[in-house]
Amino acid sequence: MTDATVSSRPRFAAIDIARGVAIIAMIAYHLCWDLSYFRFIAPDVGYDREWVVIARSILAVFLFLVGVGLVLGHGRGIRWRAFWRRWMFVVAGALAITLGTWIVFPESFVYFGVLHAIALFSLMALPFLAAPIWVAGLVAAIVIALPFGFSDALFNEKPYSWLGFWVVPPPTNDLVPVFPWFGAVLIGVIAMRLLLASRWAARLAAIQPQGRLPRLLATLGRWSLLIYLLHQPILLGIIAPAAALLHPEIAMRQTDFLASCQSTCVDSGTSADLCTTYCQCGLEGVEANDLWQAIYSGLVSADEQAKLDASNRQCSALIYPELNSPQ
Repeated sequence: MTDATVSSRPRFAAIDIARGVAIIAMIAYHLCWDLSYFRFIAPDVGYDREWVVIARSILAVFLFLVGVGLVLGHGRGIRWRAFWRRWMFVVAGALAITLGTWIVFPESFVYFGVLHAIALFSLMALPFLAAPIWVAGLVAAIVIALPFGFSDALFNEKPYSWLGFWVVPPPTNDLVPVFPWFGAVLIGVIAMRLLLASRWAARLAAIQPQGRLPRLLATLGRWSLLIYLLHQPILLGIIAPAAALLHPEIAMRQTDFLASCQSTCVDSGTSADLCTTYCQCGLEGVEANDLWQAIYSGLVSADEQAKLDASNRQCSALIYPELNSPQ
């Protein structure tokens, strides 16, 4: 069947709006990630549990919408010319991201991120546009469940990590493995196929954006792929020079010191209130004696160690006055 004999369905404005919301959420997350990386904000956006949940939720929506879009664009028959045109654009974007992150973050460059996954998953999902829905559901369940029951250290290595069965993931700023994330695309395929076969399809198609915000979201949704490609270079182009000028890590090091000290102190069995006093005292000692380089490098001279020991004794005596009592 050729492109000339395959007609695509009309655009669903509600789906475009959903894409628009998703791309805004993605931009907001990456903005916070960049601010965290350059130490403008304290949370570790890449690793803190709450942020990981947010990132995975946004990713799940994105991949779900990939499946939805495949059904809308090719559910009546694959429009190969349109498919390959978009697919090559996605691949080009993925390669650009790999090259760009390899230059900026050589130790953690993106070798199989969101766009790499979308390119592969789009190909993998094509058979499920026409396969029985129960087959797609079974495969989706297997793809999602399998990594929770199987893992092997072999998949810790980059050449195999894109499959998703690692024990410890390799260092990279973005990794979207086949297992379990291809399952999200299949769920989108299933959901859209079921919707189009129901009486709700006409109601969804009838929804048209009214007002500036819905129209803006719909426009963003129609251009979501291009926006995804451009937003990080724009954000980094603003934030990286600002960081070089303002040195936010200098101000943030105090927050880092207090948080690390508080955690270590509380873990030792001291009450939180006493630990707060102790750590604030320790921070004042580090500032007064200019010991930041020694703390961060781990290379402590004899004189610096003497200052650290003296500060520790002074702060310990502050929360345990009996240490100052004559023997």
